Amino acid sequence: MDWKGKRVVIVGAARQGTALAAYLAKHGAQVVLTDARSEHELQLAFEHLAGLPIEWRLGGHSLRMLDNVDLLALSGGVPSDIALVTEAKKREIPVVNDSQVFMQLTPARVIGITGSAGQTTTTTLLGRMLKAMEGKGVRQVWVGGNIGNPLVAHVDEMQAEDVAVMELSSFQLEWMTKVPHVALILNIAPNHLDRHATMENYVAAKARVLDFQGSDDVAILNREDPACWELAARVKSKLISFGRGELADGQPGTFVRGVQIWLRDEKGERAILPVSAIELRGKHNLMNVLATVAAAAAVGATPEAMLAGLQGFRGAPHRLEWVRSVNGVDWYNDSIATAPQRAIAALNSFERPVILMLGGRDKGLPWQDLAMLAKDRAKHVVLFGEAAVLLKPIFSQFAPNLGLSQTKNLHEAIQAAAAVAKPGEVVLLAPGGTSFDEFVDFEARGERFRELVNQL
Repeated sequence: MDWKGKRVVIVGAARQGTALAAYLAKHGAQVVLTDARSEHELQLAFEHLAGLPIEWRLGGHSLRMLDNVDLLALSGGVPSDIALVTEAKKREIPVVNDSQVFMQLTPARVIGITGSAGQTTTTTLLGRMLKAMEGKGVRQVWVGGNIGNPLVAHVDEMQAEDVAVMELSSFQLEWMTKVPHVALILNIAPNHLDRHATMENYVAAKARVLDFQGSDDVAILNREDPACWELAARVKSKLISFGRGELADGQPGTFVRGVQIWLRDEKGERAILPVSAIELRGKHNLMNVLATVAAAAAVGATPEAMLAGLQGFRGAPHRLEWVRSVNGVDWYNDSIATAPQRAIAALNSFERPVILMLGGRDKGLPWQDLAMLAKDRAKHVVLFGEAAVLLKPIFSQFAPNLGLSQTKNLHEAIQAAAAVAKPGEVVLLAPGGTSFDEFVDFEARGERFRELVNQL
């Protein structure tokens, strides 16, 4: 694509917006980068883009910026209903994001991974498996998207013999019309309803990764997640499923038989790797591995490469991450659990008594199921942050006999958890809410949790 002289407005100077701005400016586009924040708040973005011919507009998004504009691009966290987007549609200005631009440009084969939980673990693990194939049918593997570096930053280095593994959020998928050759949807559960307003809108955003595929593409779906499996009716490509139970006759996919993970494809059925090789905690991570094996096989990975990628993999940071043992108590950081459903999966990963730390900022999702599970699976719940006031009556109603503490912030919550934890027990940070009441993102919350736990 020839970007020379094209005028592009990019909304949001976060990671994705700055990566796209750098790429377009280097290729001759006239880039206007707008953000509601101040120059002081955007210091890192200014440093990253220093020396590039980029026009900055801070403090707001004037509609006049759309005059004589060829393209409007949104960073991932920018809502699709802002006035600038509405006006761009009226003027018939195309609206895209960095992921869409990447998909239009890349010569590499792309595997796109989305879902309500487990995307980063699966993306990271798939990248490890495929890296074991480098020099054996794959020139180079690239991992990014909603994690790490936006892949558009490296698209000029990519070749047709490469594979890109791309985590895709519902925010990114809202604008995509060119989608990955292999599309994997891990699961569907209520999430980001503060952004999408309804479950229907959220599912529609996720389903776009299927809607624009063709007959030569591959769709991989979780057959044991009813909401995910409903999307099978929308698949226009080759359908592969994953799950723990046996497959229906003739259906391709992955499953568990005995102590092995098996794959059925056009070559027949074969054992791929032992379940015992999985070092990740929790039943949900067995599903993530089953999904990863299906995706790796779809691009020709061997069982040896899959096993090599799995060995030694204990998960990504802030995802059921063991921090340390203090006086016989194990502390786990699952700060990524920003929805009640993810906190449920984390709580189900332990057999020992759990002191569960919940809170942050509520996303308008239901908490009752988590409260009822905690009644049976947790010893004590520590509430913290903005959501604590909302959660206290819910837990009092649905888990009336469960020990309950209410605190103001993460620091106080850790102190309260340490006071009630006994040797042999687990303290689990699986908040169920976002971090934005106290931290810039879940990673900052997880880092602070680590820091405070290491001070105990």
